[in-house]
Amino acid sequence: QVQLVESGGGLVQAGGSLRLSCAASGGTFSRYAMGWFRQAPGSEREFVAAITWNVGMTYYADSVKGRFTISRDIAKNTAFLQMNSLEPEDTGVYYCAATVSLYATLARGSDYDSWGQGTQVTVSS
Repeated sequence: QVQLVESGGGLVQAGGSLRLSCAASGGTFSRYAMGWFRQAPGSEREFVAAITWNVGMTYYADSVKGRFTISRDIAKNTAFLQMNSLEPEDTGVYYCAATVSLYATLARGSDYDSWGQGTQVTVSS
């Protein structure tokens, strides 16, 4: 079983930046993709961004395009989410996830196999 541990969340003012990290450990599977999702209080979990592990293709939700950047460091088994121009609407718990399936729909949370515990991001106005 792969363990995913997020870090980097916190409190920031609107317009500020944060960089989230997701470190993977354990397991020996060939990871196809990693993604970031978020959940605001009273809302459903939503897709934020994803990256295919080997090729590095990236995908973003419309709400974060141009502001967020997903990347990965293969040697360190770590994915990152650089978040710029943060808005109060970006507030929520951010989760990273990993999937081994080549057929996964990367914006669909149920297609991921492993999840981290989440890190809180709060953007004040």
